Amino acid sequence: MGTIRLYMTTSLDGYVVGPKDSMDAPMGIGGFRLFNWLDRRDDPGPSGQVASEGNATRAVISGRRTYEHARRWQGDHHDGVPIFVLTHDVPSDPPPGSVRYVTDVRECTTQARTAAGDGDVMVHGAGAAQALLRAGELDELELHVVPVLLGQRRRLFDNLPAEHVELTLDRVLNTPDEEDLARRVTHLRYRVHRP
Repeated sequence: MGTIRLYMTTSLDGYVVGPKDSMDAPMGIGGFRLFNWLDRRDDPGPSGQVASEGNATRAVISGRRTYEHARRWQGDHHDGVPIFVLTHDVPSDPPPGSVRYVTDVRECTTQARTAAGDGDVMVHGAGAAQALLRAGELDELELHVVPVLLGQRRRLFDNLPAEHVELTLDRVLNTPDEEDLARRVTHLRYRVHRP
């Protein structure tokens, strides 16, 4: 069985979007700065390695807000893999491409694991990450930490209950030699411990 792994880019102070995000400005003010490292996704270095691993996943779980702000990825996140959108209510319009709306966290992970077979499942979105953590369904966190302080808006782990979630750091990939400060990032992979 594959791994369900969160892939999220965050500022050093824990924000995943900048201030005043909306459908017209999905990353808010200064938020797209978090994704400059993706300019190196085709390079052989750490950012290229992480991007390749993400593109090798065989299914995607996304929170509804992330899915909508990403303009529904036009129905295809990468390589036509199935996309499972975790949502409180199913919209009336039919989903595009390989998208499926799911309202139950455990049912969502079951469907995603089945679709991925022995491959891994990519998770996007702060809301989805928190729901999967609360349900004990998230195996790993792949955090792309960008050395910038956004100062406000939506934090990755804002709404978790006051319980400890134990993690083990399994990997650190750093781009300290990156000449362009705007493309520096540290990729951290943590394994989630279950009680």
